[in-house]
Amino acid sequence: MAVEVTWWGHATCTVEDSGVRVLTDPLFARRLAHLRRRRGAVPPPEAAVADVVLVSHLHSDHLHLPSLARLAPGTRLVVPRGAVRAVPRLRALRGLQLTEVAVGDEVEAGALRVRAVPALHDGRRLPVGPERCPALGYVIEGRARTYFAGDTGLFDGMADAVGEVDVALLPVGGWGPYLGHGHLDAGRAAQALARLGPAAAVPVHYGTYWPIGLDGVRPHEFHAPGDEFVRQAARVAPKVVVHRLAHGERVRPEVAR
Repeated sequence: MAVEVTWWGHATCTVEDSGVRVLTDPLFARRLAHLRRRRGAVPPPEAAVADVVLVSHLHSDHLHLPSLARLAPGTRLVVPRGAVRAVPRLRALRGLQLTEVAVGDEVEAGALRVRAVPALHDGRRLPVGPERCPALGYVIEGRARTYFAGDTGLFDGMADAVGEVDVALLPVGGWGPYLGHGHLDAGRAAQALARLGPAAAVPVHYGTYWPIGLDGVRPHEFHAPGDEFVRQAARVAPKVVVHRLAHGERVRPEVAR
């Protein structure tokens, strides 16, 4: 087995490679502000078990303090540089090994090397205020190279910035009926896939949370992005094997390495 990926919903995934468990953007809430989990059970306690946790940016559905508080003491927590200044309550997470990184920085975790790469997304904690720190993606390199995009839009030089990867975990939707600047929908995620050229891909960041009271507003934006990504990817990146997972489902993608 080169790598195993479990999708827990939204942007939360476990990547297991070389005996190391990596958890991305943990969100273990049934409700977050005006959002309600509409599909998939809240992840079980095993989902919070990780050697290293990667946080892509400061938005509360990606840096969720109550979910981070479930991590075991000694867990390495990697966040964008400036996160502790922007979110002082991170200091209250006792026992975690907190590491701030910027684009190009690398962190070693057992047999893995994690590299921070750019993302085109608003990295602020709040909708208004200064740009405290950038949004990031990460490339997890062990027996396979797995790209976790976090939240991002398409940007020039994306393939060069990310580098060669075997597996891509790409956001294909959101949590509301409209996606703003700095996001990938199913079509743009398929274009990103064509640029990156991995062996396999897993669509994430869709079909989990939806605003309370908006169940009947453009519901296809909640249900459809995964299937639409599969369709679009087959057209523009036919050599990539796309695994559309259910919540809590795992896959061992075939990679050439």
